Amino acid sequence: MNLETLCREVTALTKNVGAFIIKEREHFDASLIEKKGHNDLVSYVDKESERQLVKRLQELLPEAGFITEENTANHRGARYNWIIDPLDGTTNFLHGLPCFCISIALYENDIPVLGVVHELNLDECFYAWKNGGTYLNGRRIAVSQTNSVADSLFATGFPYHNYDRMQPYMAVFDFLMRNSHGIRRLGSAAADLAYVAAGRFEAFYEYGLNPWDVAAGVVLVREAGGKVTDFSGGIDATFGKEIIAGNAAMFDEFLNVVTEKFSGN
Repeated sequence: MNLETLCREVTALTKNVGAFIIKEREHFDASLIEKKGHNDLVSYVDKESERQLVKRLQELLPEAGFITEENTANHRGARYNWIIDPLDGTTNFLHGLPCFCISIALYENDIPVLGVVHELNLDECFYAWKNGGTYLNGRRIAVSQTNSVADSLFATGFPYHNYDRMQPYMAVFDFLMRNSHGIRRLGSAAADLAYVAAGRFEAFYEYGLNPWDVAAGVVLVREAGGKVTDFSGGIDATFGKEIIAGNAAMFDEFLNVVTEKFSGN
């Protein structure tokens, strides 16, 4: 399999489906919003986007299975699996806020080998494949070289249904407010991770996430020279429901902060 060729075909797919999403945003009917759970919203746009993505990805790699947010397809492949979020940042989309993405990753035997995050408002397509580097609209990108927490800008996402770990989460938040350049909350984990890969943020942390929220971003950050782990430094950041992603220069310092605050929780 030629991962570079496949990656470029996936980026073309996100452009086509992204055009559908942007068009629907122009006349979206808020009465069609559905609730999957507390603060967990979905619309026909999410579902139709995922249907289009699944159909085309099946054509590109028939032997692959799927892990999808909207359950359009969830049969697992023996070797390959696509992990898809058709609209990461749904709440932003529904409220007319300009940060939402299509996120697609390919995993081979639970190893991330391809990732694409297309932020639709700025038409920025971030993509990477195993041992191929990370790119933004055709230009190679890399994580920043900032080597201290004090000089870093961080991203995070607020928990929206699991509040059991709010105390240590807010302890990290408080530490960063006092000891860094600041914290941003965009409302899309896929965008946060893409921006770490591009050097716009030094690091990102969050808990309570699903595989489709982070799978593509994990590939982007690692191929851009960064590190991605769970809160204990373990490598299972895609399926472990907690993630730290950052540049290599300040990662260990930040990991120590998170590990200390979350120890025992």
